[in-house]
Amino acid sequence: MREVISVHIGQAGVQIGNSCWELYCLEHGISPNGTVKEEGVNIAEAAFGTFFSTTGAGKYVPRAVFADLESTVVDEIRTGPYRQLFHPDQLITGKEDAANNYARGHYTVGKEQVDNVLDKVRKLAENCTSMQGFFIFRSFGGGTGSGFASLLMERLSVDYGKKSKLEFSIYPAPQVATAVVEPYNTILTTHTTLEHSDCAFMMDNEAIYEICRSNLDVERPSYTNLNRIISQVVSSVTASLRFDGSLNVDLTEFQTNLVPYPRIHFPLVTYAPIMSAEKAFHEQISIGDITTACFEPKNQMVKCDPRHGKYMACCLLYRGDVVPKDVTAAIANIKTKRSIQFVDWCPTGFKVGINNQAPSCVPGGDLAKVTRSVCMLSNTTAIAEAWARLDHKFDLMYAKRAFVHWYVGEGMEEGEFTEAREDLAALEKDYEEVGADSNDQEEDDGEEY
Repeated sequence: MREVISVHIGQAGVQIGNSCWELYCLEHGISPNGTVKEEGVNIAEAAFGTFFSTTGAGKYVPRAVFADLESTVVDEIRTGPYRQLFHPDQLITGKEDAANNYARGHYTVGKEQVDNVLDKVRKLAENCTSMQGFFIFRSFGGGTGSGFASLLMERLSVDYGKKSKLEFSIYPAPQVATAVVEPYNTILTTHTTLEHSDCAFMMDNEAIYEICRSNLDVERPSYTNLNRIISQVVSSVTASLRFDGSLNVDLTEFQTNLVPYPRIHFPLVTYAPIMSAEKAFHEQISIGDITTACFEPKNQMVKCDPRHGKYMACCLLYRGDVVPKDVTAAIANIKTKRSIQFVDWCPTGFKVGINNQAPSCVPGGDLAKVTRSVCMLSNTTAIAEAWARLDHKFDLMYAKRAFVHWYVGEGMEEGEFTEAREDLAALEKDYEEVGADSNDQEEDDGEEY
Protein backbone atom coordinates (compact mmCIF):
# COMPACT_ATOMS: atom_id res chain seq x y z
CA MET A 1 0.00 0.00 0.00
CA ARG A 2 1.34 3.44 -0.88
CA GLU A 3 -0.02 5.56 1.94
CA VAL A 4 -0.24 9.34 2.03
CA ILE A 5 -0.37 11.44 5.18
CA SER A 6 -2.31 14.71 5.03
CA VAL A 7 -1.18 17.56 7.26
CA HIS A 8 -3.63 20.44 7.70
CA ILE A 9 -2.09 23.57 9.16
CA GLY A 10 -3.71 26.78 10.39
CA GLN A 11 -7.25 27.98 9.85
CA ALA A 12 -7.25 27.60 6.08
CA GLY A 13 -5.63 24.17 6.14
CA VAL A 14 -8.01 22.87 8.79
CA GLN A 15 -11.15 24.17 7.12
CA ILE A 16 -10.12 22.83 3.72
CA GLY A 17 -9.27 19.56 5.44
CA ASN A 18 -12.76 19.47 6.88
CA SER A 19 -14.30 19.77 3.41
CA CYS A 20 -11.89 17.26 1.89
CA TRP A 21 -12.50 14.51 4.41
CA GLU A 22 -16.23 15.12 4.19
CA LEU A 23 -15.98 14.48 0.45
CA TYR A 24 -13.63 11.48 0.77
CA CYS A 25 -16.09 9.86 3.16
CA LEU A 26 -18.94 10.38 0.71
CA GLU A 27 -16.88 8.96 -2.13
CA HIS A 28 -15.86 5.86 -0.22
CA GLY A 29 -19.17 5.23 1.50
CA ILE A 30 -17.80 5.86 4.97
CA SER A 31 -20.22 7.32 7.50
CA PRO A 32 -19.23 10.27 9.75
CA ASN A 33 -18.34 7.93 12.61
CA GLY A 34 -15.86 5.95 10.50
CA THR A 35 -17.89 2.82 9.83
CA VAL A 36 -18.59 1.66 6.29
CA LYS A 37 -22.17 1.99 5.12
CA GLU A 38 -23.37 -1.46 4.09
CA GLU A 39 -24.33 -0.57 0.54
CA GLY A 40 -21.00 1.16 0.01
CA VAL A 41 -18.81 -1.89 0.62
CA ASN A 42 -17.93 -2.54 -3.01
CA ILE A 43 -16.74 1.05 -3.46
CA ALA A 44 -14.87 0.95 -0.19
CA GLU A 45 -12.85 -2.12 -1.12
CA ALA A 46 -10.91 0.02 -3.60
CA ALA A 47 -7.48 1.43 -2.93
CA PHE A 48 -8.53 3.95 -0.32
CA GLY A 49 -6.25 2.47 2.33
CA THR A 50 -3.83 5.10 1.03
CA PHE A 51 -5.86 7.71 2.91
CA PHE A 52 -7.60 5.74 5.67
CA SER A 53 -6.24 3.25 8.17
CA THR A 54 -8.43 0.54 9.68
CA THR A 55 -8.75 -0.16 13.38
CA GLY A 56 -9.31 -3.61 14.86
CA ALA A 57 -13.00 -2.79 15.28
CA GLY A 58 -13.30 -2.22 11.54
CA LYS A 59 -13.51 1.55 11.84
CA TYR A 60 -11.76 3.74 9.28
CA VAL A 61 -9.55 6.57 10.49
CA PRO A 62 -8.09 9.27 8.21
CA ARG A 63 -4.30 9.36 7.96
CA ALA A 64 -4.31 13.04 8.79
CA VAL A 65 -3.07 15.56 11.33
CA PHE A 66 -4.81 18.85 12.01
CA ALA A 67 -2.61 21.44 13.67
CA ASP A 68 -3.31 25.03 14.59
CA LEU A 69 -1.63 27.33 17.07
CA GLU A 70 -5.00 28.33 18.51
CA SER A 71 -8.02 26.17 19.03
CA THR A 72 -11.22 27.80 17.70
CA VAL A 73 -11.12 26.25 14.23
CA VAL A 74 -10.06 22.79 15.34
CA ASP A 75 -12.73 22.94 18.06
CA GLU A 76 -15.29 23.12 15.27
CA ILE A 77 -14.09 19.69 14.14
CA ARG A 78 -14.08 18.39 17.72
CA THR A 79 -17.75 19.30 18.02
CA GLY A 80 -18.80 18.94 14.37
CA PRO A 81 -20.53 16.08 12.56
CA TYR A 82 -17.23 14.31 11.84
CA ARG A 83 -15.92 14.39 15.42
CA GLN A 84 -16.00 10.59 15.69
CA LEU A 85 -14.05 10.12 12.47
CA PHE A 86 -10.76 11.49 13.81
CA HIS A 87 -8.66 10.23 16.68
CA PRO A 88 -8.50 13.00 19.33
CA ASP A 89 -4.68 12.89 19.16
CA GLN A 90 -4.83 13.88 15.49
CA LEU A 91 -6.32 17.27 16.37
CA ILE A 92 -3.54 19.38 17.85
CA THR A 93 -3.99 22.91 19.12
CA GLY A 94 -1.89 25.43 20.99
CA LYS A 95 -2.85 28.17 23.40
CA GLU A 96 -2.02 31.35 21.50
CA ASP A 97 -2.20 31.97 17.78
CA ALA A 98 0.45 33.25 15.41
CA ALA A 99 -1.41 36.55 14.97
CA ASN A 100 -0.82 36.67 11.21
CA ASN A 101 2.87 36.87 11.92
CA TYR A 102 5.30 34.56 10.14
CA ALA A 103 7.92 35.06 12.85
CA ARG A 104 5.53 33.93 15.58
CA GLY A 105 4.57 30.84 13.63
CA HIS A 106 8.15 29.99 12.71
CA TYR A 107 10.17 31.08 15.72
CA THR A 108 8.37 31.81 18.97
CA VAL A 109 4.97 30.13 19.24
CA GLY A 110 5.56 27.49 16.59
CA LYS A 111 8.78 26.20 18.19
CA GLU A 112 6.80 24.93 21.18
CA GLN A 113 4.28 22.99 19.10
CA VAL A 114 6.40 21.53 16.33
CA ASP A 115 7.73 18.50 18.21
CA ASN A 116 4.24 17.57 19.31
CA VAL A 117 2.98 17.65 15.71
CA LEU A 118 6.00 15.72 14.42
CA ASP A 119 5.37 13.11 17.08
CA LYS A 120 1.81 12.56 15.84
CA VAL A 121 3.05 12.45 12.24
CA ARG A 122 5.63 9.84 13.24
CA LYS A 123 2.90 7.68 14.80
CA LEU A 124 0.91 7.85 11.58
CA ALA A 125 4.02 7.08 9.54
CA GLU A 126 4.82 4.03 11.67
CA ASN A 127 1.33 2.78 10.91
CA CYS A 128 2.08 2.75 7.15
CA THR A 129 3.63 -0.13 5.24
CA SER A 130 5.28 2.03 2.60
CA MET A 131 4.43 5.69 2.90
CA GLN A 132 4.85 7.65 -0.30
CA GLY A 133 4.65 11.18 0.99
CA PHE A 134 2.76 14.07 2.50
CA PHE A 135 0.01 16.39 1.40
CA ILE A 136 0.25 19.71 3.18
CA PHE A 137 -2.70 22.10 3.28
CA ARG A 138 -2.19 25.69 4.37
CA SER A 139 -2.47 29.34 3.43
CA PHE A 140 0.46 31.53 2.52
CA GLY A 141 -0.96 34.65 4.12
CA GLY A 142 -1.64 33.57 7.70
CA GLY A 143 0.90 33.36 10.48
CA THR A 144 0.43 29.66 11.19
CA GLY A 145 0.09 28.69 7.54
CA SER A 146 3.22 30.56 6.56
CA GLY A 147 5.47 30.35 9.62
CA PHE A 148 4.53 27.12 11.33
CA ALA A 149 4.07 25.19 8.07
CA SER A 150 7.52 26.15 6.82
CA LEU A 151 9.07 25.13 10.15
CA LEU A 152 7.24 21.80 9.97
CA MET A 153 8.29 21.20 6.37
CA GLU A 154 11.93 21.84 7.22
CA ARG A 155 11.66 19.26 9.97
CA LEU A 156 9.83 16.77 7.75
CA SER A 157 12.66 17.06 5.22
CA VAL A 158 15.10 16.13 7.97
CA ASP A 159 13.05 13.20 9.29
CA TYR A 160 11.67 11.85 6.01
CA GLY A 161 14.23 13.08 3.51
CA LYS A 162 13.24 11.22 0.36
CA LYS A 163 9.47 11.34 0.80
CA SER A 164 7.71 13.74 -1.51
CA LYS A 165 5.80 16.69 -0.11
CA LEU A 166 2.99 18.17 -2.17
CA GLU A 167 1.14 21.19 -0.93
CA PHE A 168 -2.19 22.81 -1.58
CA SER A 169 -1.75 26.43 -0.65
CA ILE A 170 -4.12 29.34 -0.53
CA TYR A 171 -2.36 32.20 -2.24
CA PRO A 172 -3.26 35.77 -1.20
CA ALA A 173 -5.89 37.08 -3.59
CA PRO A 174 -5.06 40.21 -5.60
CA GLN A 175 -8.03 42.28 -4.36
CA VAL A 176 -9.42 40.65 -1.23
CA ALA A 177 -6.87 40.49 1.55
CA THR A 178 -7.56 39.16 5.03
CA ALA A 179 -4.39 40.72 6.44
CA VAL A 180 -2.17 43.63 5.53
CA VAL A 181 1.00 41.63 6.05
CA GLU A 182 0.08 38.81 3.64
CA PRO A 183 2.82 39.79 1.15
CA TYR A 184 5.46 39.55 3.90
CA ASN A 185 4.27 36.16 5.11
CA THR A 186 3.95 34.75 1.61
CA ILE A 187 7.38 35.79 0.48
CA LEU A 188 9.07 34.63 3.67
CA THR A 189 7.36 31.25 3.58
CA THR A 190 7.92 30.70 -0.14
CA HIS A 191 11.60 31.39 0.35
CA THR A 192 11.82 28.97 3.28
CA THR A 193 9.86 26.14 1.66
CA LEU A 194 11.14 26.42 -1.93
CA GLU A 195 13.58 23.58 -1.40
CA HIS A 196 11.34 21.58 0.94
CA SER A 197 8.27 21.30 -1.23
CA ASP A 198 8.23 19.14 -4.35
CA CYS A 199 5.10 20.55 -5.87
CA ALA A 200 2.74 23.31 -4.71
CA PHE A 201 -0.77 23.66 -6.10
CA MET A 202 -1.83 27.24 -5.50
CA MET A 203 -5.41 28.43 -5.21
CA ASP A 204 -6.45 32.00 -4.70
CA ASN A 205 -9.63 32.96 -2.93
CA GLU A 206 -10.56 35.68 -5.36
CA ALA A 207 -10.44 33.35 -8.36
CA ILE A 208 -12.66 30.88 -6.52
CA TYR A 209 -15.02 33.69 -5.41
CA GLU A 210 -15.50 34.59 -9.07
CA ILE A 211 -16.16 30.96 -9.95
CA CYS A 212 -18.81 30.84 -7.22
CA ARG A 213 -20.39 34.04 -8.48
CA SER A 214 -20.36 33.35 -12.19
CA ASN A 215 -20.80 29.57 -12.38
CA LEU A 216 -22.78 28.79 -9.26
CA ASP A 217 -24.77 32.04 -8.90
CA VAL A 218 -23.82 32.36 -5.24
CA GLU A 219 -24.03 36.07 -4.51
CA ARG A 220 -21.96 36.17 -1.34
CA PRO A 221 -19.76 33.08 -1.26
CA SER A 222 -18.73 31.89 2.20
CA TYR A 223 -15.58 29.95 3.02
CA THR A 224 -17.70 26.79 2.97
CA ASN A 225 -18.60 27.47 -0.68
CA LEU A 226 -14.95 28.04 -1.54
CA ASN A 227 -13.73 25.01 0.37
CA ARG A 228 -16.23 22.72 -1.33
CA ILE A 229 -14.82 23.72 -4.70
CA ILE A 230 -11.27 23.30 -3.42
CA SER A 231 -12.13 19.88 -2.03
CA GLN A 232 -13.43 18.77 -5.44
CA VAL A 233 -10.08 19.77 -6.93
CA VAL A 234 -8.12 17.99 -4.21
CA SER A 235 -10.34 14.97 -4.66
CA SER A 236 -9.62 14.90 -8.40
CA VAL A 237 -5.90 15.14 -7.82
CA THR A 238 -5.96 12.36 -5.24
CA ALA A 239 -8.58 10.15 -6.91
CA SER A 240 -5.92 8.13 -8.68
CA LEU A 241 -4.35 7.31 -5.32
CA ARG A 242 -7.68 6.31 -3.74
CA PHE A 243 -9.38 4.35 -6.51
CA ASP A 244 -8.12 1.77 -8.96
CA GLY A 245 -8.38 3.49 -12.30
CA SER A 246 -7.67 2.49 -15.86
CA LEU A 247 -4.88 5.02 -16.20
CA ASN A 248 -3.53 5.62 -12.75
CA VAL A 249 -1.24 8.41 -11.66
CA ASP A 250 1.10 8.10 -8.69
CA LEU A 251 2.35 10.94 -6.48
CA THR A 252 5.82 10.78 -7.98
CA GLU A 253 4.32 10.70 -11.46
CA PHE A 254 2.82 14.13 -10.86
CA GLN A 255 6.22 15.53 -10.11
CA THR A 256 7.96 13.77 -12.96
CA ASN A 257 5.48 15.17 -15.43
CA LEU A 258 4.88 18.61 -14.01
CA VAL A 259 8.17 19.85 -12.61
CA PRO A 260 10.86 20.50 -15.24
CA TYR A 261 13.22 22.20 -12.75
CA PRO A 262 13.11 21.79 -8.98
CA ARG A 263 12.28 25.45 -8.32
CA ILE A 264 9.55 25.70 -10.92
CA HIS A 265 7.03 23.62 -9.04
CA PHE A 266 3.89 25.75 -8.95
CA PRO A 267 1.36 24.22 -11.33
CA LEU A 268 -1.82 26.07 -12.21
CA VAL A 269 -5.01 24.20 -11.33
CA THR A 270 -8.17 24.33 -13.44
CA TYR A 271 -11.33 22.35 -12.82
CA ALA A 272 -14.42 21.78 -14.93
CA PRO A 273 -17.35 21.55 -14.97
CA ILE A 274 -18.35 23.76 -12.05
CA MET A 275 -22.06 24.37 -12.40
CA SER A 276 -25.12 24.70 -10.23
CA ALA A 277 -27.79 22.02 -10.17
CA GLU A 278 -30.27 24.24 -12.05
CA LYS A 279 -27.89 24.70 -14.97
CA ALA A 280 -26.68 21.10 -15.09
CA PHE A 281 -30.24 19.97 -15.66
CA HIS A 282 -30.25 21.70 -19.05
CA GLU A 283 -26.69 21.18 -20.20
CA GLN A 284 -24.95 18.33 -21.92
CA ILE A 285 -21.40 18.07 -20.64
CA SER A 286 -19.28 16.41 -23.29
CA ILE A 287 -15.63 15.51 -22.83
CA GLY A 288 -14.70 18.04 -25.50
CA ASP A 289 -16.54 20.80 -23.63
CA ILE A 290 -14.96 20.21 -20.27
CA THR A 291 -11.51 19.84 -21.82
CA THR A 292 -11.85 23.17 -23.63
CA ALA A 293 -13.19 24.74 -20.44
CA CYS A 294 -9.90 23.87 -18.76
CA PHE A 295 -8.06 26.30 -20.98
CA GLU A 296 -10.37 29.19 -20.15
CA PRO A 297 -8.96 31.59 -17.54
CA LYS A 298 -12.31 31.81 -15.76
CA ASN A 299 -12.03 28.22 -14.53
CA GLN A 300 -8.57 28.66 -13.04
CA MET A 301 -7.86 28.59 -9.35
CA VAL A 302 -5.31 31.43 -9.59
CA LYS A 303 -5.80 34.78 -11.27
CA CYS A 304 -3.32 34.91 -14.12
CA ASP A 305 -3.55 34.75 -17.88
CA PRO A 306 -2.01 31.64 -19.47
CA ARG A 307 -2.45 33.28 -22.86
CA HIS A 308 0.45 35.53 -21.89
CA GLY A 309 2.61 32.62 -20.83
CA LYS A 310 3.78 29.34 -22.23
CA TYR A 311 2.95 25.87 -21.06
CA MET A 312 5.79 23.61 -19.97
CA ALA A 313 3.73 20.60 -19.00
CA CYS A 314 0.14 19.64 -18.75
CA CYS A 315 -1.71 16.90 -16.88
CA LEU A 316 -5.38 16.14 -17.47
CA LEU A 317 -7.07 14.07 -14.79
CA TYR A 318 -10.46 12.83 -15.91
CA ARG A 319 -12.94 11.02 -13.76
CA GLY A 320 -16.30 9.41 -14.33
CA ASP A 321 -17.76 8.26 -17.60
CA VAL A 322 -14.73 8.89 -19.82
CA VAL A 323 -13.24 6.79 -22.61
CA PRO A 324 -9.72 7.31 -24.01
CA LYS A 325 -11.04 7.74 -27.58
CA ASP A 326 -12.96 10.92 -26.67
CA VAL A 327 -10.04 12.26 -24.67
CA THR A 328 -7.72 11.84 -27.63
CA ALA A 329 -10.17 13.69 -29.85
CA ALA A 330 -10.58 16.50 -27.30
CA ILE A 331 -6.81 16.93 -26.97
CA ALA A 332 -6.30 16.87 -30.73
CA ASN A 333 -8.86 19.65 -30.97
CA ILE A 334 -7.00 21.70 -28.34
CA LYS A 335 -3.69 21.29 -30.15
CA THR A 336 -5.18 22.86 -33.28
CA LYS A 337 -5.90 26.07 -31.34
CA ARG A 338 -3.08 28.55 -31.70
CA SER A 339 -3.83 30.32 -28.44
CA ILE A 340 -2.22 27.55 -26.40
CA GLN A 341 1.53 27.87 -26.64
CA PHE A 342 4.06 25.40 -25.37
CA VAL A 343 7.72 26.22 -24.76
CA ASP A 344 9.79 25.13 -27.72
CA TRP A 345 12.07 22.87 -25.67
CA CYS A 346 9.21 20.66 -24.61
CA PRO A 347 7.06 18.34 -26.72
CA THR A 348 3.37 19.19 -26.58
CA GLY A 349 2.60 16.16 -24.50
CA PHE A 350 -0.49 15.90 -22.35
CA LYS A 351 -0.26 13.45 -19.48
CA VAL A 352 -3.68 11.91 -19.04
CA GLY A 353 -5.16 10.09 -16.08
CA ILE A 354 -8.57 8.46 -16.26
CA ASN A 355 -10.52 7.32 -13.27
CA ASN A 356 -13.83 5.55 -13.61
CA GLN A 357 -15.21 6.72 -10.29
CA ALA A 358 -17.66 9.56 -11.01
CA PRO A 359 -17.24 12.73 -8.94
CA SER A 360 -19.45 12.84 -5.84
CA CYS A 361 -21.07 15.95 -4.49
CA VAL A 362 -21.97 16.98 -0.97
CA PRO A 363 -25.73 16.77 -0.36
CA GLY A 364 -27.10 20.28 0.00
CA GLY A 365 -23.98 21.79 -1.58
CA ASP A 366 -24.01 24.17 -4.54
CA LEU A 367 -22.26 21.92 -7.04
CA ALA A 368 -24.36 19.81 -9.37
CA LYS A 369 -23.90 16.06 -9.53
CA VAL A 370 -22.13 15.42 -12.82
CA THR A 371 -21.22 12.23 -14.63
CA ARG A 372 -17.71 13.31 -15.56
CA SER A 373 -15.22 15.99 -14.65
CA VAL A 374 -11.66 16.95 -15.42
CA CYS A 375 -8.96 18.62 -13.40
CA MET A 376 -6.06 20.11 -15.29
CA LEU A 377 -2.67 20.68 -13.71
CA SER A 378 -0.46 22.74 -15.96
CA ASN A 379 2.94 24.22 -15.36
CA THR A 380 2.83 27.54 -17.14
CA THR A 381 5.10 30.57 -17.05
CA ALA A 382 2.00 32.75 -16.58
CA ILE A 383 1.93 31.97 -12.87
CA ALA A 384 4.95 34.24 -12.55
CA GLU A 385 2.39 37.09 -12.83
CA ALA A 386 1.08 36.05 -9.45
CA TRP A 387 4.55 36.26 -7.91
CA ALA A 388 5.26 39.59 -9.60
CA ARG A 389 2.05 41.07 -8.18
CA LEU A 390 2.95 39.98 -4.70
CA ASP A 391 6.57 41.07 -4.91
CA HIS A 392 5.36 44.52 -5.89
CA LYS A 393 3.16 44.73 -2.78
CA PHE A 394 6.04 43.51 -0.65
CA ASP A 395 8.31 46.22 -2.08
CA LEU A 396 5.80 48.98 -1.40
CA MET A 397 5.59 48.06 2.28
CA TYR A 398 9.19 47.11 2.79
CA ALA A 399 10.47 50.36 1.30
CA LYS A 400 8.92 52.08 4.31
CA ARG A 401 9.78 49.16 6.63
CA ALA A 402 6.08 49.06 7.54
CA PHE A 403 5.11 46.39 10.10
CA VAL A 404 8.66 45.02 10.15
CA HIS A 405 9.05 45.64 13.89
CA TRP A 406 6.46 42.95 14.63
CA TYR A 407 8.67 40.39 12.95
CA VAL A 408 11.93 41.61 14.41
CA GLY A 409 10.31 41.67 17.86
CA GLU A 410 9.69 37.93 17.55
CA GLY A 411 13.35 37.18 16.95
CA MET A 412 13.69 37.57 13.20
CA GLU A 413 16.40 39.57 11.52
CA GLU A 414 15.78 42.17 8.85
CA GLY A 415 18.26 40.38 6.65
CA GLU A 416 15.77 37.55 6.24
CA PHE A 417 13.37 39.88 4.47
CA THR A 418 15.93 40.95 1.90
CA GLU A 419 17.17 37.39 1.46
CA ALA A 420 13.64 36.12 0.86
CA ARG A 421 12.88 38.94 -1.55
CA GLU A 422 16.04 38.22 -3.55
CA ASP A 423 15.09 34.55 -3.73
CA LEU A 424 11.71 35.47 -5.19
CA ALA A 425 13.31 37.84 -7.65
CA ALA A 426 15.41 34.86 -8.74
CA LEU A 427 12.25 32.76 -9.01
CA GLU A 428 10.65 35.34 -11.31
CA LYS A 429 13.84 35.33 -13.37
CA ASP A 430 13.76 31.53 -13.55
CA TYR A 431 10.25 31.65 -14.98
CA GLU A 432 11.31 34.28 -17.48
CA GLU A 433 14.27 32.21 -18.66
CA VAL A 434 12.24 29.04 -18.95
CA GLY A 435 9.72 30.83 -21.13
CA ALA A 436 12.37 32.34 -23.40
CA ASP A 437 12.83 30.45 -26.65
CA SER A 438 15.96 28.37 -26.73
CA ASN A 439 16.92 29.81 -30.13
CA ASP A 440 17.07 33.32 -28.63
CA GLN A 441 20.22 32.37 -26.78
CA GLU A 442 21.72 30.47 -29.69
CA GLU A 443 21.49 33.27 -32.22
CA ASP A 444 24.65 34.89 -30.89
CA ASP A 445 26.69 31.75 -31.55
CA GLY A 446 25.05 31.13 -34.90
CA GLU A 447 27.27 33.38 -37.04
CA GLU A 448 30.15 30.96 -37.57
CA TYR A 449 28.14 28.34 -39.39
